Amino acid sequence: MIKRYSWITLMLAAACAPREQYVEEKPQEFCLSENLRSQLVLDTLEERDITQHITLTGEVSYNPDKVVQFVSWVEGVVIQAHFSLGDFVKQGQVLATLKSPELNTMLAEKRRLESQRQLAERQLVSAQGLYTDHIASDRELLEARSELEKLDAQLANIDANLALFHPNPAQGVFEIRSPSSGYIVEKNMNSGMPIKDGDNLFTVSGLDDVWVMANVYATDMQFVQQGMHVQIRTLAYPGEVFHGRISALPQVFDSNERVLKARIVISNDNLKLKPGMSADIAVARRTGETAVALPTDAVIFDDNQYFAVVYGGDCDLQLRRISLVARDNRWCFVSDGLKAGDRVVTENHLLIYEKIKG
Repeated sequence: MIKRYSWITLMLAAACAPREQYVEEKPQEFCLSENLRSQLVLDTLEERDITQHITLTGEVSYNPDKVVQFVSWVEGVVIQAHFSLGDFVKQGQVLATLKSPELNTMLAEKRRLESQRQLAERQLVSAQGLYTDHIASDRELLEARSELEKLDAQLANIDANLALFHPNPAQGVFEIRSPSSGYIVEKNMNSGMPIKDGDNLFTVSGLDDVWVMANVYATDMQFVQQGMHVQIRTLAYPGEVFHGRISALPQVFDSNERVLKARIVISNDNLKLKPGMSADIAVARRTGETAVALPTDAVIFDDNQYFAVVYGGDCDLQLRRISLVARDNRWCFVSDGLKAGDRVVTENHLLIYEKIKG
């Protein structure tokens, strides 16, 4: 009986003893350290015109206004070629020598015509004298003058043909010279190669400015207009942006690729852009609407959501979940979560995000 009362006494004592109080701990307030604060970069938000960038594919091409193709008008064999693909050549520079039987034929024809011209010139002088003495008729004088003019035209034609190939009679060859200054962008001749009449021997092009031909598909037509500024990027220079303007936008689709070929003329001072090089062309599309613009570097993407760190003070930093309505290469346009005048952290914001998120 005494044992039973002892257990009851112990239970009552335990029930009357003071209980330990459990209070939920609040997370410690996050404040910027002096070092982190000195590295902080802030941006005050404002509304901007909503823009989007459409990326088009394209290719660097020659400026056809600065391209000269040299087409052979004679048959023969290339004795020696003095240039290579990609070489810079000056106007008048000898690029190759060509052995052709037509050289002797044209030179012989020229000598024959020169002899005939001398005879025709004497006959014209004689006809003029007889006409003055009223012995020759108007018709005879006209025929003598016409014969001389015909021979002059034939000689001029031969001289023009010879001038294209700059004959060197001493060596029995034609000298093929560059018709303009520029770069050899196409070469279809080598030493010992036979040449036919009509063959394109080489192409010279100036590369001070080039064309970038952008492919505009039907779905993008409404956003691309003549005169728009564009940004051009290439694989060869991944960190460099070339700037240009759409100078022409045809109204007819390319029959093979089913695209509009937008032409962008761009200065090529350092000759970095080479014909045939592929390019990506970014075109800015303006919607006519405005929204709060946040620098793209300040946006945090985590768990399929977008966040920004809003600065209210060194001990007042907030995570804001935001919704984007559009974006381009520089700005993210926010439809919810931020307002104009908010100050956001644009550098070291990931570190702050991790500390606040806990």
